[in-house]
Amino acid sequence: MDSVAIVGAGTFGGSLAWWLAREGVQVTLVDQFEPGDRRATSGGETRLIRCGHGEDAGYTASARRARTLWRELEAESGADLLIECGLVWFAHRADGWEAASETTMRAQDIPVERLGVEEGSKLFPSFQGDDLEFLLHEPEAGVLRAQLATQTLAAQARAHGARVVRGRAEPRGAAVAVGSEVLEADAVVWACGGWLAQLFPGLANVVTTRQDLFFMDGGEPWAHAPGWVDYDGAVYGTGDLDGLGVKGAPDFEGPPLAPDDDLPPTDPDNDRWIREYFRRRFPALAGAPLKSSTSCRYELSPDSHFIAAPHPEHAGVWLVGGGSGHGFKHGPAMAEKLAAALRGGEPMPERWRLGERAGGQSMRTSGSSR
Repeated sequence: MDSVAIVGAGTFGGSLAWWLAREGVQVTLVDQFEPGDRRATSGGETRLIRCGHGEDAGYTASARRARTLWRELEAESGADLLIECGLVWFAHRADGWEAASETTMRAQDIPVERLGVEEGSKLFPSFQGDDLEFLLHEPEAGVLRAQLATQTLAAQARAHGARVVRGRAEPRGAAVAVGSEVLEADAVVWACGGWLAQLFPGLANVVTTRQDLFFMDGGEPWAHAPGWVDYDGAVYGTGDLDGLGVKGAPDFEGPPLAPDDDLPPTDPDNDRWIREYFRRRFPALAGAPLKSSTSCRYELSPDSHFIAAPHPEHAGVWLVGGGSGHGFKHGPAMAEKLAAALRGGEPMPERWRLGERAGGQSMRTSGSSR
């Protein structure tokens, strides 16, 4: 494979462009936006990076491998992308998602520790855990600077010789049309997020939803707090990274939001919901001022597993996406797997197939709906 055209400069497409360009492949990376644009599902300032995925060994290993590759990107670029502040899971049950995650991570020698609920007051400036069984701490997890990471991927791909094109792409058989230009390559990868379902109806089974993010002014002590996930409570957050504020995000599935629609203001009901959660979990934040709030998009597959499979009618054309609210951190590890598959190596997991799927347990930071 000497050439590849990649549509979409988010975490999956940008990672693949970086990976292949540094191997000497002729890469053309196309996106209708600038890398890191918040309208895309890889947009926004931050994402959690964590290995806990319940009993799923595949995603657990992928997240750990991705952590290594994000560090490689940092070393190559000089960018500060991964903040290793740790991550804490709030376990409501003795035998739930967190216990399964602990077992899976220990089997892969990934650092993890089970803590008593009382330890929460040492990790967070304010903490209440009367409803919890235990805490699960991933000390080498943390937060990725997502917008900077996607920008860095594209910049490093360009530094290795990739051509980066700004424009809206459409499929033309096994080629890519961008305005009046038609791109042909040995392989074409469509990693264009929520637009996959529009461009490839019936093949890419994803829907796009609106999700809300809230940032509270908790003060300087929160700058040192770890990330956190309440899986059964369907909520996650971070400390105050880069002065953005303490992040809290309801993670139940939001209402539909088409890929081309403008991002709307946040829902006042979600504002009240997150404030009530903060009141119960982090009491000192109950009356904290709201620094900002914003909406973003998820691209959800029915079972929250990724999409990465060849087009049934066009040899060399692949569809990649379905990040489902947990895909960002996996970008470089996905690129490594996909590069091998494009060359005829190990095939991608069958569960990342195209077409219809049944619902399944969420791989993102939400184990329940509203």
